[in-house]
Amino acid sequence: MSFYPAPQIIDADVWTTMPSEFRIKNTSPAWAAANKPGREIDSFLEGPSFDRDGNLWVTDIPYGRVFRISPDRKWSLVAEYDGWPNGLKFHGDGRAFIADYKNGIMVLDPVTGTIEPVVTHRHSEHFRGCNDLVFDSRGTLYFTDQGQSGMQMPNGRVYRYQPEQDRLDLLIDTGPSPNGIVLNEHEDALYVAMTRGNSVWRLPLMADGSVSKVGVFVQLSGGLSGPDGLAVDSQGGLWIAHAGNGCVWGVSRMGAPTYRVVSQTGVTTTNLAFGDMAHPSLFITESDTGNILHASLMVEGRSMFGQE
Repeated sequence: MSFYPAPQIIDADVWTTMPSEFRIKNTSPAWAAANKPGREIDSFLEGPSFDRDGNLWVTDIPYGRVFRISPDRKWSLVAEYDGWPNGLKFHGDGRAFIADYKNGIMVLDPVTGTIEPVVTHRHSEHFRGCNDLVFDSRGTLYFTDQGQSGMQMPNGRVYRYQPEQDRLDLLIDTGPSPNGIVLNEHEDALYVAMTRGNSVWRLPLMADGSVSKVGVFVQLSGGLSGPDGLAVDSQGGLWIAHAGNGCVWGVSRMGAPTYRVVSQTGVTTTNLAFGDMAHPSLFITESDTGNILHASLMVEGRSMFGQE
């Protein structure tokens, strides 16, 4: 990053924080033993996604919960189940799809709170630990299978699922911790955050459905973890939540750093979502504190499949 001009710094403020009645005190759930060893965890928020009514939905991984936050910042518990829900995205039909680390790809009925499995394995082998997901404009689903992969074991996977055909394709299985995933503006390439490699990869999508000439799009540095959630703006720029570094990077479509959105409360900035298209805004989960951060931007977000 030091080879480019310094990016514009934008401070993020606290938009809302998880109410005390939803914080689970004095516990160290099974998820925390592997991911936050030795720590008591009252929540760990991820998966921010807006529905068509302007409600912000977030997941709470260790306690298997999904929350809806209204535009006036009121929290509602929609679902609680035996799972580790991570990424969440809305389908065009209004359902919410969840990348669940324990169970695979799940679907949530936002009205009833019912959660059911969609894809749980490939060739009778369970996933390593699904992390994030994204729909293209036709409803095809792409998702990451992170598990405990990293530089010591770069076997994380990226999949494509076509619901109409019930077809699951493995795109790569060599990722050092594939995490956030988005499509570029032309939908001919995927961006995938490789957390332990501290980088974002670009996966060109070929006409036959395969990927070829996968490369590093952005190489980051620093932090206690690495890039996590991703989002794309209306100009093709990429926004990268850098977990463990307390910031979100905004880079141009060519990968040049243009913005750095800085947390004022904690450093575990895990995921992000663009909100209110009339007044461009970025909403960020800061998972150590249970805060949802907000930053005003000069560029709008790209509309997602479930928001159109």
